[in-house]
Amino acid sequence: MSAVLVIAATDSSGGAGLTRDVETLTQLGIPARCAVTAVTVQTDAQLRAVHAVPPALVRAQIAAALEGGAIGAVKIGMLASAATVQAVAEALPRTAIPIVLDPVLAASSGGALLDPEGEALLRRALIPRVTVLTPNLPEAAALLGQPLAASEAAQLAQLQALIALGPAAVLLKGGHAPAPAGSVIDQLLLADGEAVIRLEVARVAARRRGTGCSASSAIAAYLAAGRPLVEACRAAQQYVAAALRRCGVAELAGPGEA
Repeated sequence: MSAVLVIAATDSSGGAGLTRDVETLTQLGIPARCAVTAVTVQTDAQLRAVHAVPPALVRAQIAAALEGGAIGAVKIGMLASAATVQAVAEALPRTAIPIVLDPVLAASSGGALLDPEGEALLRRALIPRVTVLTPNLPEAAALLGQPLAASEAAQLAQLQALIALGPAAVLLKGGHAPAPAGSVIDQLLLADGEAVIRLEVARVAARRRGTGCSASSAIAAYLAAGRPLVEACRAAQQYVAAALRRCGVAELAGPGEA
């Protein structure tokens, strides 16, 4: 069975990052291999410290993971610094392996998780190589240097601007938008087509950190299992909604979340 290579950071609270990625892959029956990009000190309420792993060690982890057998997809999360972005771009193979990039830029409690130079390099060196980019509305705005999209028309304009950066597809997650009729609407745009595919699911009155990590890892899992991209995105959205229903504590929110 093909594995998913997760390139992301640890989270001492266990609420997001590699912990959530591996949990998702395990629940979906897909083996995980990991390359740690940074160690973070976090609680659910506060980001306290970030220690980036040396870029050479990130490269070495990716190389070792690739030697361990078939990789069906790659999921990229927090990268912390421009040097790490460069290391990941250099280490990833130039093959047809699907790549899911969740642009983790800031913690929900405040605090940057990628420096400005890293954001610029992300746009130039990694985004053009990915199969699907999965920002939420704040991340989309930050990547484009624009205000938060306050209307569906603005969201669609940002979706088009993101696809112009070069990914094969962009999934713009709508969990931060006001809830029309109690729904979350994610919007998927493929680079080879003009039609926006709307993926709608009932909004769940639950709060859970790391839903963005879960969503992107689930997409990677379904791609590794051979599902087409649209089907993988729809199944991942439903997986996250089911996890939130099981959680059932407050309301949807958090960094990089659906």
